[in-house]
Amino acid sequence: MINRESDVHSKSAVVAGEYRARRQSVWMTVLVLAWLVMVAGCAHPIGADYTGDEKAYEQLAASALQGEMTPTTKLVLHRTGTDRLYQKDPGEALQVLSEKVCSDSRRDLWFALAELNFLFGGELARSDWHRRIPLAPDRYLFAAVSAWYFLLGEGSEAAPGPFDRRYRIACDLYNRAVAKAFMTGERPDVKVWPTERTAILGKHQFTVRFSQPGFKWDLGLLDRFLPADEFSLRGLTVRDRQAGMGAPLIAVSKLPDPKQFARCIPATLLLRSPTRLADYCSNRLELSLELYDGFGADTVEVANHRIPLERDLTAPLACTLNDDRIWRVGARQFFSSDEWVTNRIYFTQPYVPGKMPVIFVHGTFSSPIWWAEMWNTLNADPVLREKFQFWSFVYNSGNPFTFSGANLRDQINQQVQSLDPDGKDAALRQMVIIGHSQGGLLAKLTAVDTGDRLWQTVTTNAFAATSFRSQTEGEWVRRNFFFTPLPSVKRVVFIATPHRGSYRATSFVRRLARRFMSFPKDAFAATESLLKIRGGSPVPSEVRKSVPTSLDTMSPKSKLLLALADTPVAPGIHSHSIIPVKGSGAPQKSSDGVVKYVSASISGVDSELIVRSGHSCQGMPQTIEEVRRILLIHLDSMVASGDAPALHTATSPSY
Repeated sequence: MINRESDVHSKSAVVAGEYRARRQSVWMTVLVLAWLVMVAGCAHPIGADYTGDEKAYEQLAASALQGEMTPTTKLVLHRTGTDRLYQKDPGEALQVLSEKVCSDSRRDLWFALAELNFLFGGELARSDWHRRIPLAPDRYLFAAVSAWYFLLGEGSEAAPGPFDRRYRIACDLYNRAVAKAFMTGERPDVKVWPTERTAILGKHQFTVRFSQPGFKWDLGLLDRFLPADEFSLRGLTVRDRQAGMGAPLIAVSKLPDPKQFARCIPATLLLRSPTRLADYCSNRLELSLELYDGFGADTVEVANHRIPLERDLTAPLACTLNDDRIWRVGARQFFSSDEWVTNRIYFTQPYVPGKMPVIFVHGTFSSPIWWAEMWNTLNADPVLREKFQFWSFVYNSGNPFTFSGANLRDQINQQVQSLDPDGKDAALRQMVIIGHSQGGLLAKLTAVDTGDRLWQTVTTNAFAATSFRSQTEGEWVRRNFFFTPLPSVKRVVFIATPHRGSYRATSFVRRLARRFMSFPKDAFAATESLLKIRGGSPVPSEVRKSVPTSLDTMSPKSKLLLALADTPVAPGIHSHSIIPVKGSGAPQKSSDGVVKYVSASISGVDSELIVRSGHSCQGMPQTIEEVRRILLIHLDSMVASGDAPALHTATSPSY
């Protein structure tokens, strides 16, 4: 019985074992079949997937600038057997590669060193531990040197050409690395400061010597340098940038005078390295850190080649306009007799002999910021940038336009005398004045011979027979009523100019504005004198009770304004009108919302262009293109007459 039970148990165990075996076999078969189905339905380990051109281009354009390696660098790591070492110890891998270039002359090694040092520098900069021991700048320095050797160094392989995708990547790596190698501070308060130093990386020692062969500014006048590549711009259509080598910087001046603004100046920082491989392999490399003015030379010489300097001329302009005070200048200076900002000509770039000045003159309740789009676009034109220099005149736009016009004339004469006392710069005497709105009236006062027309609107008495309380008072009256053409002005452009007044300057508006305005003391004294001068004609209503405002003198009823409107531009001076009008109707029956066409249009101009726009049309493409056309005509006429001299470098910056 026991034997039988044992036999049953034995058979049961066998059956159970066979069942489990069959079940495992079935599951194994199912798993194998499932794996085969999965493999059949999945992509191969190697293949190509359709992703569209944008996604595919991301893979093609990947580089250290986007935080990834290029395929070239991955190949170098794989070929040299340092790919796993780089993942484990980037510093050790880079040391191996840095020694290998002395025995392997292929340029892709230099390119890989540039990328990998740049990537490693970024990792070090983000590391909390390495922030306390700043090693990242040295890695960026090594990246810049490696990119330099890839682009310009000697070797058995030819230098990369313009069709090599790595060429532009290496230029950008070099430019970014140069800035980062001398960068301090935490974002967004980073600064770049050129300085001499020694960096030791493994067996290599880099010694940096600083100079400023193309930067005339005293560094003591500057507050800081900012990396232009780390600023995104807004509000300007064109980013005026020249591709080349060097780190584009924004040099910010100190602010010694509270009535002025901190100037932002374009600059370029170039790190010059030897190009011989033997110099690098000696393990001691002398580097030259050179600072250049963004408005200076376009190129530098390297190893018997002219290399363009990378520069950004728009970023400094945009940074200047970050100052809130600039945006309040128009209103503050309209209502105040004080100069919240010093009234004078401001240079947007250093004075350069041989370049013809173009002076922008803003309108009422305005400031130079409204010229930013036009200046930036015109300056991006290589022909205009080479032959012209752009300046701006700032003034209190609430004063009578004759008062401001006299100040503009004084400023022009002072600049000509100060910049060129010996009269050697012919281009300085080929000025173009471009005025918007009231600024157009100021521009006209530089180009007309009024005789006694304006004086006759006050009195029939001869000026010479008129007695004043003081010589100073008499001189003030003279400079506000008697104008002759300035010898240095050869062309004027009127934009939305109210030659016969603005219909918006009603008596109600003028009275309301007067309640909030104040005027210079000499204007009060001269007005009192005018009230005593009656002769045979009454004093004009705008000066009958108090000092006239700019709105008074731009009233359609102003005798002073109408007398100027009837005064032609002097012979030998060219003039042009750009007249904005709203809507699509006939211009003769239209206005720009402030000035009617019939007021802005005058006879005798060389050209007149209608722009479909509101009053503030300075930034309109049609307006800018017309100004460009006019400047090219001016240049052609100067060349034809032999009055456009060759350029020569300025000896000192004058802003």
